[in-house]
Amino acid sequence: MSSPTAMPACLYIVATPIGNMSDMTPHAIDVLKQVAIIACEDTRTSGKLLSHFGIDTKGSKTDDAKTAFPNHNENSAVDDTDTTSKQKGHNKLWAYHEHNSAIQTPKIIEMIEQGYSVALISDAGTPLVSDPGYQLVQAAHAAGVAVSPIVGASAAIAALSVAGLPSDRFSFIGFLPAKTHGRQKQLATLNSRTETLIFYEAPHRIITSLEDMATIFGADREVAFCRELTKTFETVRKSTLGELVEFVKADDNQQRGEIVVVVAGVNVAQDSDDIIIHDKLLQRLLEDLSVKKAAALGADITGVKKNALYQRLLELQAE
Repeated sequence: MSSPTAMPACLYIVATPIGNMSDMTPHAIDVLKQVAIIACEDTRTSGKLLSHFGIDTKGSKTDDAKTAFPNHNENSAVDDTDTTSKQKGHNKLWAYHEHNSAIQTPKIIEMIEQGYSVALISDAGTPLVSDPGYQLVQAAHAAGVAVSPIVGASAAIAALSVAGLPSDRFSFIGFLPAKTHGRQKQLATLNSRTETLIFYEAPHRIITSLEDMATIFGADREVAFCRELTKTFETVRKSTLGELVEFVKADDNQQRGEIVVVVAGVNVAQDSDDIIIHDKLLQRLLEDLSVKKAAALGADITGVKKNALYQRLLELQAE
């Protein structure tokens, strides 16, 4: 390839299947076949996907990669062990991940500015959802380069759709910190959130993470456990955090694969009746303290969650 492709010079953000290959859209296949460059997390993983759909990633033996991409160091873009691509010349598959994004980002932007089309894909699902790519999209906008989404599968949205929990307001949290202290600290900051929360978790940490959720959110908090979505051994289980911990502990199979945990937000309305009985105390605290300090002291005295008391104090203050 020695000249830009017929496709418009653009950064295409292309979603790929999260398990079931039938979820690949015709639009995504068409774009990946036509773009000059496909930037991906892992060239081996993506190579298998592209091969499945008959998407050629190798230039012909007569192509001169240095002519087509004069500023591109192919060794930094593809896996160093990929000797096949080096022997055949230009490889349209470029490795793009957190360890080389600082180097690759300006190169890719430069290629688009020269008239080449680029597609960004992740190992599975929609790029930038707990995957690298943010820096590239940010750089594209800064450079005035067009960015276009090629929509498709997303594990987070798929899980939310089957969770049976409120979906009008939700927050995607992604992966929690690996270390216990950091994980518990972040969960504590999320404890009073009223919207549905979506987490990703690694198989080797799923039990400890669920245990921490049950401890901090409460064992009776509603949750949906979604594992290996769209795959043969898919699991979708609606329960409470306390019950879910025991379910996952009892079945090793539930500790494998891609896992999404969808947790209900705190039910402020349910707690309101318990809070109202403390109105006299709260009104007295408000006479001498700020709302924040009154909520903290009230929580120590009553055992009611500080955030719930804080909201009630605001209501009393407004009356």
